[in-house]
Amino acid sequence: MCGAPKSLGRPSLRGSQDQVPLRFHPTTPHMNAMAQSDEEDDYMNMTFEDAPKGPKYETSLQRAARKRKEGEARARQKTKAEREADAEAAREAALATALPETNKGFKMMAKFGFKQGDTLGKSENARKVPISVDIKGDRSGIGLESEKKRKFREQWEQADREAKRSKEEEGDYIEIRRLEAKQKKAERDLDSAQRTAERLTEKEAEDKGTPQPVEKPVKDVNLLWRSRARRRATIMHEKQQRRELDNSIASRLPTLAPEEDDEGDDAKIAQGRDLAPFYTSLENDLEGEDPELAEFEALPVEERLEKLLTFLREKFHYCLYCGYQYPDAEMEGCPGVTEDEHD
Repeated sequence: MCGAPKSLGRPSLRGSQDQVPLRFHPTTPHMNAMAQSDEEDDYMNMTFEDAPKGPKYETSLQRAARKRKEGEARARQKTKAEREADAEAAREAALATALPETNKGFKMMAKFGFKQGDTLGKSENARKVPISVDIKGDRSGIGLESEKKRKFREQWEQADREAKRSKEEEGDYIEIRRLEAKQKKAERDLDSAQRTAERLTEKEAEDKGTPQPVEKPVKDVNLLWRSRARRRATIMHEKQQRRELDNSIASRLPTLAPEEDDEGDDAKIAQGRDLAPFYTSLENDLEGEDPELAEFEALPVEERLEKLLTFLREKFHYCLYCGYQYPDAEMEGCPGVTEDEHD
């Protein structure tokens, strides 16, 4: 027969002392999650401790390499330039260092009342810094360097004077060019004002039914634009002389002579081929002197232009720079007489 079945009841607490009683605690999902999160590493907030600081030991190979480099540096002979540079640096450092109070020379000066940082002598403007030492590196005489410096200073001053003079000449040139451009502009305005005054005068005469004669002598033209009429007459006279010369050459060469036509004198005058009677008085006007015109032409171009502008405003209520003839003498809307007032 089978033996008695084992007991399925509670385990006995009796027995060896090594046995530990089992205890069961109730758990929840929230507690399980907290425990799991505590076990995971937080890589975002990790901190690293600094490496321990201590003496850095070099290996035998590193020590041998260091000693070899130090030996090579000691064995290397400096070049002449390096030795001179070291000597210059040492000399400058020594000259820049004040004498210590333990120096015998300083003690001797201190007995005479000298203090560190004071001037030499009673004057407050006396020298505080010793005279700088000028080391001679060549075999030239004592005064040669001073002479070279004097010549260099004179050359520099001469170059500076030439540069200033060149700049002044450049400024004068720019000013001259500006004045020339201004004068040319005034001459163009004067010619335009003369042409406008002559045109308005002729229009006024036509409106009154008293047109001016074509063969009007130059001296009878208004003084303000007489020079323009004289230039125009001179050009016409030169053209007539060229025509007469061409006709003279053509008469000597029959092959170049123009064919005869039955046109009248009016047609020839209109075509400019027979204008001798027309230029008879014109030639006399050009050959004669006109002191009144000469006196007017001697005036500055700006003054002549001002006279013409005033004439146009008073006579015809016309402004050259507005380009408009106003209905009355008030000329409302015109800023002024000159071009600058219209800017």
